[in-house]
Amino acid sequence: MIDRRPAAVVRCHGASDVMRAVRLARDNGLLLAVRGGGHNISGNAVCEGGLLIDLSPMRSVRIDPKTRSARVEPGVTLGEFDKEAQAFALATPLGINSTTGVAGLTLGGGFGWLSRKFGFTVDNLTSADVVTADGTLLQANATDNPDLFWGIRGGGGNFGVVTSFEFKLHPIGPEVVSGLIVHPFARARELLAGYRQVAAQAPDELTIWVVLRKAPPLPFLPAETHGKEIVVFAVCYTGEPGKAQEALAPLRALGEPIADVIGPQPYAAWQTAFDPLLTPGAYNYWKSHNFTALSDGLVDTLVDSIGTLPTAECEVFIAQLGGASGRIAADATAFPHRDANFVMNVHTRWREREDQEASIKWARGLFAATAVHATGGVYVNFMPEDETDRVAGAYGSNYARLMALKAKFDPDNLFRLNQNIQPTT
Repeated sequence: MIDRRPAAVVRCHGASDVMRAVRLARDNGLLLAVRGGGHNISGNAVCEGGLLIDLSPMRSVRIDPKTRSARVEPGVTLGEFDKEAQAFALATPLGINSTTGVAGLTLGGGFGWLSRKFGFTVDNLTSADVVTADGTLLQANATDNPDLFWGIRGGGGNFGVVTSFEFKLHPIGPEVVSGLIVHPFARARELLAGYRQVAAQAPDELTIWVVLRKAPPLPFLPAETHGKEIVVFAVCYTGEPGKAQEALAPLRALGEPIADVIGPQPYAAWQTAFDPLLTPGAYNYWKSHNFTALSDGLVDTLVDSIGTLPTAECEVFIAQLGGASGRIAADATAFPHRDANFVMNVHTRWREREDQEASIKWARGLFAATAVHATGGVYVNFMPEDETDRVAGAYGSNYARLMALKAKFDPDNLFRLNQNIQPTT
């Protein structure tokens, strides 16, 4: 989807490289892009004709099991972070694909299987080193440059290049009870109505996401279901393993599934479970909404839409939030959407160029049809490049404060290849 050619690429190996590259772009009026993991579908990791700061060589992860903290460089992926932390049965809330970059995920907010128990990724960030638009390296934490620290926790890449992140870690694993429950689509309305009740009563240790799509040829699914529409409950339980069955009982009471493959497995392995859905080499387009609840009207619209999936790889993800992530004030960090109990990502994916128009049209149609049920907010990391009109909604009630902060740290908007916050004049 993205075909851009920068004029020059600086492959940075440390903060000094980043500082010099930022000054080069500033002093010469160059369009600047910053690449961390290079995972996001908006394409902002690469620019046309400008300078690309590539952070992928910066891949150090240092775990301190005594203080339960991690120091992570910006080229690190979730899989690399999880591998090092799980050597000590520790983790911090991250996303659900091991190929995601830690930097972009964190700066946008970050959520996944651990967020209902421990909050968003930004809620577990304790410090960061940031190269700002004047090429200065600043430390940002609760006491040093606290306004910048507030802004990078959800404000995206608007305020500088983070060269080091420090996170607090939590005891997790090395095994968690996780896996999939797969149902036939014929009972989708009934299943989603039941899911609402189960989700509302779930303990913080239990997270259940919903996936609506055509069945891929997974070995545990009967051959006759391959290519047919299904309802998938993706489950992760992070509490005491002996209490997992009790916690899962209400979900398992929802009808008769095609498959139930939930059991103990390494947390790091579960973090890779959805990687096959996001391998390189396909076209991708996303649309997203936040919801406080899954209303009957929303459920009806979702169910009807799955019957018209434009390709076999298109899907709708519904992430369950709430729990600890919703008990933090909306202005505690730049990430504002603490009222979102569910996040929908309409994920269209296709291989042939001729499927592009139908796929994007389908995503936009479902997005429009579900808007009446949504909060108006959106997770900044799920926004495609054509959603500049939703930037204010992405930053919500914190937008005015973020604009003022942008004017302080980046008044000339050097860092503008992102879901951009305009500096106040």
